[in-house]
Amino acid sequence: MTMQKTNTQATRFKDYPSDQIQAKLNQVIEYESKYGSNTVTQAWRKWCESIDYRKREWQFRQSVAEYAKYNAHKTLL
Repeated sequence: MTMQKTNTQATRFKDYPSDQIQAKLNQVIEYESKYGSNTVTQAWRKWCESIDYRKREWQFRQSVAEYAKYNAHKTLL
């Protein structure tokens, strides 16, 4: 059996479906109504309400992954 190498990392930003984003926002609203707002719920709310925020967050994760490909071994020195 041979393993086929696949590249699973996306090269372009692809937003989540609006129904999934709305479902997450509903979870945030429900949580905040029970327990109040905190920094985590504020971040999730901002993520749900802003496509620019989601795109910047995706770009950040891609940058971290790209950096780790070439520099993660340096942390072991």
